[in-house]
Amino acid sequence: MNTDVAPVKSKTERKPKPKWLRVKLPTGKKYTELRSLVDKYDLHTICTSGSCPNMGECWSEGTATFMILGNVCTRSCGFCGVKTGRPETVDWDEPEKVARSIKLMQIKHAVVTSVDRDDLKDMGSIIWAETVKAIRRMNPETTLETLIPDFQGNERNIDRIIEVMPEVVSHNMETVKRLTREVRIQAKYDRSLAVLKYLKDNGIKRTKSGIMLGLGEQEEEVIQTLKDLREAGVDVVTIGQYLQPSKKHLPVKQFVTPDQFKKYEQIGLDLGFRHVESSALVRSSYKAQKHIN
Repeated sequence: MNTDVAPVKSKTERKPKPKWLRVKLPTGKKYTELRSLVDKYDLHTICTSGSCPNMGECWSEGTATFMILGNVCTRSCGFCGVKTGRPETVDWDEPEKVARSIKLMQIKHAVVTSVDRDDLKDMGSIIWAETVKAIRRMNPETTLETLIPDFQGNERNIDRIIEVMPEVVSHNMETVKRLTREVRIQAKYDRSLAVLKYLKDNGIKRTKSGIMLGLGEQEEEVIQTLKDLREAGVDVVTIGQYLQPSKKHLPVKQFVTPDQFKKYEQIGLDLGFRHVESSALVRSSYKAQKHIN
């Protein structure tokens, strides 16, 4: 059992953030230049819309994350701040728009993610593939990570991602098996593992996943999740602290200590992961440019 965390006294009580979760405001010449471009051309990055704590660090290294297929999700996960509802129609010009944004920002390594589009027959996989192709055409030197939904485990849709061969393909587990139904209401733990294994078994060189801590998981459950990911052939794992987006979302039950994050990092490395990013402020795309190697 994880002894470095403490239970919340009340489900509705919001715990004050510990000092290790304080974030410095992003600064630096590269950040200022990119922020100016984003504002001038109304470029959409998940870095800005999600107020990512690592934005300044990532941008200074030439990495940014872009979200496709709109900003309304068909799923209603208890941890996620993205709006749930009926999404807008697909914008077939979006692949070119994203590719143009990457060119304007001179991004060296781009991460592309999306909402879930269970309303579409192809679940958005065609736009996904076209976006990768457009980025390749306009930015031949840019490397890519695609942080994909589960596509309900449909292999034809997953094949469209495999066919365009991003350097890294990521799909997040988000939490341990016991909490999956509560945290990711329409998702399935075993289905997500199967997606990651299918990607690896069918030629994706580098696969990746991420989990959040602080939702009530126990240490042994986190370790079991890491073991399950390695068994599925996953190469890279990110481990970060869950932070409640609003009062409507799941409460933070623990603030995990830096020492505990370091312990998980070492466990992950001992299990054979190529890269383990494990600290409170780690998010899916943190140090993403390293993960292609």
